[in-house]
Amino acid sequence: MGEVGVRYKIMCDPDSDVSADNIASSISDMTSEVGAVHTVETKPLAYGLMFVEAFCVIAEGDGTVDAFEDAIRAIDGVGEIQVIEIGRLM
Repeated sequence: MGEVGVRYKIMCDPDSDVSADNIASSISDMTSEVGAVHTVETKPLAYGLMFVEAFCVIAEGDGTVDAFEDAIRAIDGVGEIQVIEIGRLM
């Protein structure tokens, strides 16, 4: 099987005091059986709000992307997750 490249936009939970930098650090240290995090950046959104953009390589298969997203959601302070870009790696 191949691999899938996924770029995520990860927002902070508005009810949490965890910063985007702390979430970025946690995502960088994250390990998963189905994929790996390659790059993580903290970017401005609007009005002083920040979000985390992460590029991840995930094994292709049934439910692997969902399992990887569940691992991201389990990180303290993570709110909404959006897929910005997804594609099969050659």
